[in-house]
Amino acid sequence: MIQKLILAFSADHAGYTMKQHLIEYAQELGHVILDFGVQGLEPVDYPDLVPPVVESIVKGQAHFGIMVCGSGIGMDIAANRHAGIRAALCHCSLIATRARQHNNANVLCLGAQFIGNLVARECLLKFTTTNFEGGRHQRRIDKLQ
Repeated sequence: MIQKLILAFSADHAGYTMKQHLIEYAQELGHVILDFGVQGLEPVDYPDLVPPVVESIVKGQAHFGIMVCGSGIGMDIAANRHAGIRAALCHCSLIATRARQHNNANVLCLGAQFIGNLVARECLLKFTTTNFEGGRHQRRIDKLQ
């Protein structure tokens, strides 16, 4: 059984369609959704869509963030500038699993121009169902603070 989570989503115009697909999938899994935009295909600047997601995580209003842009790189860089955020750019379910197990990542970044919806769904599922292993990995996370 999948634990019910609060997921904060955002995407730029290049990631909008994938974001919508992932929101529907996450709702099917029973998760609560916070959608911080965008709501269409009109061009926007991805750095503007990052703060609401990371603030919701830092304030404890969301368990995880899911952000999508064309490559995923821009969202990842922008998110990792914020204290308490460990964003991971994932291109397969194994990377999403490792991001949680070893890095205690709290934001999943995806590149809509490089992976399809099926892989994105697999990444979301693994990211939201994998626990942080702690132990030797916690020591490394502590060094990032």
